[in-house]
Amino acid sequence: MTMPKVTDIGELIVQTPEVRGGRPRIAGTGVTVQRVVGWYKLGLSPEEIANRTGHLSLAQVYAALAYYHANREEVEYDIAVEEAEAKTLERGHIRFVQDDS
Repeated sequence: MTMPKVTDIGELIVQTPEVRGGRPRIAGTGVTVQRVVGWYKLGLSPEEIANRTGHLSLAQVYAALAYYHANREEVEYDIAVEEAEAKTLERGHIRFVQDDS
C-alpha cells in the first residue's frame, strides 16, 4: 500500500518578483492573495471562490485566506496602494477623454 501524497501547505503561497510584481499568489497560478481576499470581502465563501474559478482547489483558497489572516496588515496595505493607483489612473483617463472631446 502506498502512502498518499501529502501537500506541504507552506508551498501553496509563493512570491516571485517576476510574477504579479512579487505580490503573494497561489503557487502555479497568477491568482494573488489580494484577488481571493477581494472575492471573500464581496461575500463569496471559500467554496464559491473555488467553484467559480474552476482551477483553484478549496485548499488553495483557504491557504490564501490563511495567508491574509496571518499577514493582514501587509495585504491590506497592498490593497490600499492598488486602489489608490487605480483611482489615479481613472482620473488621468477621465482628463484624457475630456481633453480629447
